[in-house]
Amino acid sequence: MEDILFKLQIVENEIERRKKNDNLSRYNTGEKVHHKQMQFHKCTKRNRWVFGGNRSGKTECGAVETVWLARGNHPYKENKPVSCWVVSLSRQVQRDVAQAKILHYLRPDWIERVVMASGRHDSAESGVIDFILVKNVFGGLSKIGFKSCDQGREKFQGSSLDFVWFDEEPPYDIYQECRMRVIDRCGEVFGTMTPLKGLTWVYNEIYLNENNDDNVWHIEMEWADNPYLNEEEISAMTASMSEEELESRRYGKFMQCGGLVYNEFDENVHVIDPFEVPLDWQDTISIDPGLNNPLSAHWYAQDFDGNVYVVAEHYEKGKDVDYHARKIKEISNSLNWHTFNGKIRAIIDSAATQRTLASSKSVVDLFYENDILVNPKVNKDMFSGINRVKRYFKDADGKPHIFIFRNCTNLIKEIKGYWWGKEDVPIKKDDHSLDELRYYIMHISSSLKVKEIKTNIEKDKEKLIKNLKLPRFRL
Repeated sequence: MEDILFKLQIVENEIERRKKNDNLSRYNTGEKVHHKQMQFHKCTKRNRWVFGGNRSGKTECGAVETVWLARGNHPYKENKPVSCWVVSLSRQVQRDVAQAKILHYLRPDWIERVVMASGRHDSAESGVIDFILVKNVFGGLSKIGFKSCDQGREKFQGSSLDFVWFDEEPPYDIYQECRMRVIDRCGEVFGTMTPLKGLTWVYNEIYLNENNDDNVWHIEMEWADNPYLNEEEISAMTASMSEEELESRRYGKFMQCGGLVYNEFDENVHVIDPFEVPLDWQDTISIDPGLNNPLSAHWYAQDFDGNVYVVAEHYEKGKDVDYHARKIKEISNSLNWHTFNGKIRAIIDSAATQRTLASSKSVVDLFYENDILVNPKVNKDMFSGINRVKRYFKDADGKPHIFIFRNCTNLIKEIKGYWWGKEDVPIKKDDHSLDELRYYIMHISSSLKVKEIKTNIEKDKEKLIKNLKLPRFRL
C-alpha cells in the first residue's frame, strides 16, 4: 500500500511540474537526480569549477545557475537582481551551446527584452545575443550579457558584475579581467569545462589550487554521474575511444603525454573527512627532511584490516630542525599520538644521517635531541614503492586501501600533480610528500594481502618458466 501511495505521489508531482510548463521547474526534481550538479549549486565558494566529460551534464550546471540567479529564485543563494556575463570561446559556440541552454531554461514571459549582436530578436535562438533583460521575481531586471573570448581582453573591461560563467576554459588574461569585474560587488566566477588542452593555468590555479585559495572549489563529473544517459550508449562510446580520450572526454580529467603516476587516485574515494583515530590504529610518522626544500611529515595509522589512513600533515619550508621538531610535537599532542619512552617515533629519508651545513650533527641527531626518534633505514626503491602505493590506491579487485584526511592538502596536491616524464621516470617536482608516502608504504609489514596486478611481461615470464622443460639428473 505504501509503495502504491509513493508512486501516486510521484505522478501527482509530475503533473504539477508539467502544469508550470517550464524546463527550470523540472531540473533535478523528478525521480532521477544528478547529485553532482546539486553539489555545485549548493557550494558557497566564490570560484567554482566543474571539470566534466562531454555529455556529463556540466553545461546544464552553468546555465541553470545563471538563470536561477537572474530570476532571483536560487534555492541555495541570496536572491536579488543581478548583472552577469556568460563567456564562450567564440560567437558561434555561444549561439550553439551556452546561449541555447540559457534560452532553454528561460520561459518567454520571464524575458523583458533581447538585444541582438546579429540576427533578429524575434528569432533569438538563430542569431547571436548581446544581452537579455530578465524579470526578477523580487522586482526589477537582471541583465545576462554574452561575451566571447575571440573578442580579446579589451572587450572585457569596465563593467561591474555580480558573477561570470565561463563555458569552457578561457585564456588566462580574460579570466583575470573577469575576476576584476566582480571585485567591487564581492561577486563570484564559475566555470564548466572539459579539460582538453593539457596542463594549462586552470590545472595549476583551480585543480591543484597552488595558491591554497579558500574560495577555490572544483568537482569532476563523468558519464556515469549523469542519470539521464543511456547505459548502452555509455558502453558503446567507451568501447570506441582510446584510454587517453576516455580520461578527458568521459571522466573530465587533465592529461599529459606521460600520464599521471597515480591514475588510480580518486579524490571522491580516497580523500575523507577527518575523524578521531583510535589509539590502537596509530602507527608512525614518515618524514622527508628537505633541507632546502619543504620538510614533509605525515601521521599514518592502520585499522585492523590493514587499511592505511593519513591523518595529519606538517609541510613547511625554510625552517631548522628545532622548529620542525616543535611543530611535530604540537601536532602529535593534538592527536594524542602515542610515544615510546617519552619519545615520538618516525621514519625518515636516509639522507638525514648526513651532517648539515649549519651543524656538526646530522638531522637524525638533531631530531633525537628534540625527543623525536627517527629511523633512517627506509626502502627508497622508487619503482617498487610506486607500484606498492598504486596497489593501495586500488587493488586488483578495484578496492581502495588508503584514505587521506582532507586536511592533508599538500599530499593531495602532489598526488594530483605527479606525472610520468621521459623514459617512464616520474617528473622530479613537488614530490616531497610522495617520497615519504612511499617510505611508509614500503616500511609497513601489513596484515593486508593486497592483491597484485601483474603486468603482461610478468605473466609471459611465468608462462615461459612453467612451460620450460628442465633436464633430469640422476643422483
